[in-house]
Amino acid sequence: MSLSNSAGNLDVLLEDIRACKLCEDLPLGPNPILQGSESSKILICGQAPGRITHHKGIPFDDPSGKRLRQWLGIDRETFYDAKKLAIVPMGFCFPGTGKGGDLPPRPICAQTWRGPLLEALPNIELTVIIGQYAIDWHMGKDRKQRLTDRVLAWEEHWPERLITPHPSPRNLRWLKNNPWFESDVIPVLQSRVKMLLA
Repeated sequence: MSLSNSAGNLDVLLEDIRACKLCEDLPLGPNPILQGSESSKILICGQAPGRITHHKGIPFDDPSGKRLRQWLGIDRETFYDAKKLAIVPMGFCFPGTGKGGDLPPRPICAQTWRGPLLEALPNIELTVIIGQYAIDWHMGKDRKQRLTDRVLAWEEHWPERLITPHPSPRNLRWLKNNPWFESDVIPVLQSRVKMLLA
């Protein structure tokens, strides 16, 4: 893998990432899952693929993805069109399971690939940031602020970036307790997505 040679060529870089064996000791082995093209205008940044995604090879092909697509106001075909959307999690492979759920993405993945990959996506105009590890990378660490506070401050980073809660069904309680997110933020998000993809 030659990062210096592949950083300017997205196709070569994606090929290198998909062949990556840095974490051969992962429980299910390496299986990098991501999408993107030089024309992608929207970047989805999540945590890492789950076990089901690892086996399917398709990111967000689950109830979380369905809600995320609803938030974006787009259909499945548009979501999986790499010419329109890049999907670049903090870790490209399923990291395994711990006591409280999936383990965090391994830092070596972002350390090795994230910088060159983001440089090779020159047309991104909106980055949707999902989850603590993605927030820390893209927005800087701020352990004093709760996720809710960071989402509440969404206008500070708009229209280039948007922090969202995870669209998982596990977050139904958060969504119920924070109805402003879907009533106030989502319509603005959908409008911007529609404009970018027009």
